[in-house]
Amino acid sequence: MLSHSIAHIASALRRREFSAVELMTAALSQHGQFGDRLQAYKLCDEERALESARAADQVLAGDDHAPPLTGIPMSVKDLYGVDGLPTFAGTPRQLPEKWSQDAWLVARLREAGAITVGKTHMVEMAFGGVGINPNWATPWNPWDDDTHRIPGGSSSGAGVSLWEGSALIALGSDTGGSIRIPAALTGTVGQRTTRGRWPTEGVVPLSHTFDTVGALTRTVEDSIYFFGCVDPEYDNPLRLLEQLAGTELAGVRFAIPRCGIWEDCESDIADVLKGVLSRLSGRAGNLLEIDGGLLDEAFELSLGRRRIASTECLAFLENELPGWLNILHPIVGIRVAQGLTTDHPEYQAALADHRRMAGQADQLFDEADILVLPSNIISPPSVADLADLDRYGEANAAILRPTYPISALGLTAISIPVGLDRNGMPIGLQLVAPGGKDEALLGVALAVERELGTASQSLGRPPVLRNGEG
Repeated sequence: MLSHSIAHIASALRRREFSAVELMTAALSQHGQFGDRLQAYKLCDEERALESARAADQVLAGDDHAPPLTGIPMSVKDLYGVDGLPTFAGTPRQLPEKWSQDAWLVARLREAGAITVGKTHMVEMAFGGVGINPNWATPWNPWDDDTHRIPGGSSSGAGVSLWEGSALIALGSDTGGSIRIPAALTGTVGQRTTRGRWPTEGVVPLSHTFDTVGALTRTVEDSIYFFGCVDPEYDNPLRLLEQLAGTELAGVRFAIPRCGIWEDCESDIADVLKGVLSRLSGRAGNLLEIDGGLLDEAFELSLGRRRIASTECLAFLENELPGWLNILHPIVGIRVAQGLTTDHPEYQAALADHRRMAGQADQLFDEADILVLPSNIISPPSVADLADLDRYGEANAAILRPTYPISALGLTAISIPVGLDRNGMPIGLQLVAPGGKDEALLGVALAVERELGTASQSLGRPPVLRNGEG
């Protein structure tokens, strides 16, 4: 029952083909089978999940118009507040009680009927794209049965929880790529919504300039259903799905930006992506090259000489969590400590540069509707390879290279799986649209997904799950 789309499962629950308790029991059974190996969760709240499933069955039995996600299991990144559950934000210490109350997005999903299975592991304070957490655990990327490879971060347990089968929706946050990166590296789907589209209320912040909230799902179709359940503009996810399913690739103007992202991409990844783009070009008939220099400039702003994220994270810690900086692991703490004061001229200049470049971003779409880029330009390295801080820094910069510029320019983007690299690890294609075009982007992504095949059809089952017992 877990293998179907969310829309199909939600419909089956209403038809009483199976109960919410049976669905949750199956999800928790998957966690019981693979949880110790994959380590997706900081906390799995099985007892409360089953109690909520029993309540969902009562709703389904007595209401023909039950909320659209009634009984659907979800995982929640451990920087979201969830009523009654502790929040650590990846740090060694539990945050104050105010961070154990439902965040806006959690509350929206509860209203829609979704059930929290547990809190997933993440990078400390969401500060990093690699996915490693020395304090608790680094989830195991299920695409390598023999080597513990990174799952991508900072929402490091999110994509793993989807493949494990314990969740059908995995909440994450995306500052510089923390939804798109784990989606790319685990072969799932993840969208960065336009900043400000949904409130970040109740979510531990990294950078108020760049933070967004959202989710990873197994397919674009599931992402659209999720979007239609959450976004206040919609009251029927099936209607949104039907609307966006009408998007045709013919006439969509795809553009490849000439920039360092493509130049730095490992050759085997680039070859797969070029093959995909050739196929899309034959279908859409519109694929051109454009100047992508603005993407390189935005990356330099984000991770180069200007320190927006570290300054804003440092300010949050000093104001809200005094003493917390001293307990962070060096792979995060050293970089956060490099933050400036918020009145520092360099920080203020960086914000001005950010606003200037974001104001120029529409120029990228003068001749294009959608930009096409890699979501990941390197194969996920092993956790052991990144024990050295210098090596970690190099890998972190490479992993953020294709995603951070999109955040800095105020755009919306989605990563969808399109193949495997020479190590048998997933490759993500990043589709990018102007800020505010979230639905249009989802429509194109759905058309691309259907042209190429869904995530499960195109990549198959990860080795850890394929080779597992049972």
